[in-house]
Amino acid sequence: MKTLHGIALILSVALFAAGCSTGKKTEQSSIKVYHLGDSARIEDGSLIYALPMTVFKLTFELEKEISVPGPYSKYAPDMLGLNNVITSQSESWSIISAVLNSSEEVDPSEYYVIKSNAACQVNALKLKRSGLILDLNNTIYSRDWKQEVRKTGEIPSASYSDLGSDEYFVIQNDTLYKTVKYDSSFVRIPYLVEKKRILTTEQLAEKAAKSLLELRDGKHSILSGESNIFPQSSAAIDEINKLEKQLTELFTGKKITERKSCSVTIIPVRDDISKENTLLRFSGQEGLLPGNSASGSAITLEIIPAKKSRDITVIPPSVPGSGYATNYDKLYYRLPDVVTLKVKMDGKVLFECRALVDQLGEILQLPSNYILGN
Repeated sequence: MKTLHGIALILSVALFAAGCSTGKKTEQSSIKVYHLGDSARIEDGSLIYALPMTVFKLTFELEKEISVPGPYSKYAPDMLGLNNVITSQSESWSIISAVLNSSEEVDPSEYYVIKSNAACQVNALKLKRSGLILDLNNTIYSRDWKQEVRKTGEIPSASYSDLGSDEYFVIQNDTLYKTVKYDSSFVRIPYLVEKKRILTTEQLAEKAAKSLLELRDGKHSILSGESNIFPQSSAAIDEINKLEKQLTELFTGKKITERKSCSVTIIPVRDDISKENTLLRFSGQEGLLPGNSASGSAITLEIIPAKKSRDITVIPPSVPGSGYATNYDKLYYRLPDVVTLKVKMDGKVLFECRALVDQLGEILQLPSNYILGN
């Protein structure tokens, strides 16, 4: 009897629950993902994301060397016995290093819209972390390069402010006469006139050479112990070496070096990867020049894709009556391809590296169960 009462109670509860559920129908959410270029209209509540694009920045560090002749260069062999001195001003450039950096930017041709008629969750966190898709927020722009400005110190002056002489003019006394009328006659009275005469270049060179030789003798006496002056530190010798260098450069000339950096942005495109593209031109006399310049050696970039992602075969879903293009409930993402980058100058490889390039890969779709909430 108790068993019959228990069965009746269970049946009544089940019927009550069924009666409550018949009056309410669960609405299934619909998710569509489409390319933004297909439609310019974006409904309120839609989510927009983009596919990444790889951008390279090639930075060259250059060194410019300027050779400036000294004002007494032609007197160096006779007065100091120095040969092979700088006789004319010249300028030369050389490449110190080349660095290639990569970053990800939003591909302006690959915007996608996620549209849903109900609340849904998109499990795209792993894709964002791996860089396969990008959200449209400010965090993606933090991947830009930081330009590092390096101070190479004060650049020496190309002019010579001190010609190394203790005097640059001499006082010359000349005797002049003036005629004075005295009674009925004229008398010539002499008087002295001081005139400043500027020394010639050869005379200045003689004084500078004499000062240089005396400076060298004094330094030799200090270092050999013949002098009764004993410096307590190397400051005195350092100052003597500095003065000796300045006086010597008046005859031999001096070289000034300066370092500069130049960068070029590279965006690989599918149509241009089959050939070498000229980025810049380099001249030893002018430095880096534009790629369309007629002078200089061509600096080219060669991109060799591995084409690994192109071997992927996409099998359309076997749903009767529906094609592959009608499945809009999948996220689009980009699978990057591996490429080999070669930077050359006159056919000689400056450096070679491997990198991932997003825009050279294939655009695929996630499986249907990757979007939750359907």
